[in-house]
Amino acid sequence: MAEKQGKDWEKQTIEKIAMESLVQQKASRRWSVFFKSVSLIYLGWVLFFVLSSSNSSTIASGDFTALITLNGEIGVDSEVSAINVKSSLKEVYENPGTKALILSINSPGGSPVQSGIINDEINRYKALHPKIPIYAVIEDICASGGYYIAVAADKIFVDKASIVGSIGVLMNGFGFDKAINNLGIERRLITSGENKAILDPFLPIQPKQKEFMQNLLKEVHSQFIEVVKKGRGNKLSLNPEIFSGLFWSGESAINLGLADGYGDIDLVAREIIGYEKIIDFTAQSNFADRFAKRLGASISSNLHNKILNNNLKNIKLN
Repeated sequence: MAEKQGKDWEKQTIEKIAMESLVQQKASRRWSVFFKSVSLIYLGWVLFFVLSSSNSSTIASGDFTALITLNGEIGVDSEVSAINVKSSLKEVYENPGTKALILSINSPGGSPVQSGIINDEINRYKALHPKIPIYAVIEDICASGGYYIAVAADKIFVDKASIVGSIGVLMNGFGFDKAINNLGIERRLITSGENKAILDPFLPIQPKQKEFMQNLLKEVHSQFIEVVKKGRGNKLSLNPEIFSGLFWSGESAINLGLADGYGDIDLVAREIIGYEKIIDFTAQSNFADRFAKRLGASISSNLHNKILNNNLKNIKLN
């Protein structure tokens, strides 16, 4: 009898373990299905946003004034970038209803490269479509790289209190060499090439390297000046301070030939262009672009390369 009870107990124990294992397997499968479903839903939303962003385009009918807004700092990772503006310009000129283009600019400046590419692209379209005038309308500020772009327009309109100008180039940074010496910190840097550590903030700046960077800035400044002279022509005043990096109110900018008159977007569309209907063609970075930028930003690199890259990025039309 005892032997039989023992066997029954073993059987019940095995059955209990098997049932618990089966329950756990079912629960595991349910959680697996749940997480897979959540993942599929998430990926579906990502795909939806990517496709909707990349396929979005401005649909317009009839005759109108096209608008492209340049708001903020100019840079490859900014909303005001060459790739975004080029995309907008392409849509503007592919639309048969476009009678004129307004560039609404509110920018303190930024990358000379991005500003130059945008200026060149505007001039290319002007040559291809000479019957479609381009007007720049300055809001609060149009300085440095913003003005670099504005001079590609046929005319520039301002508010009397707008800030205009700052035709110059700068590079900024910090020097910590004295600070680390005072703290007793040893800077360990090994390079091949006597100028490889140029602009390293933990080393004292060398006169030869400073002269090199100054000449580089002068070269970019000369390019900026030539673009302004080409864009504004004989409208410019002979005042030498125009290219000194100073900036002026909209009223003074008109007197100096940096701008042509007063006007906002609606006034220019209504009274200068004659087509009051305005269609906005401003391109925005899509979801995929923003995701790629964040992913790229998460990838680490060598400390000195970061420092050098950041310093070179700080060469700006500001």
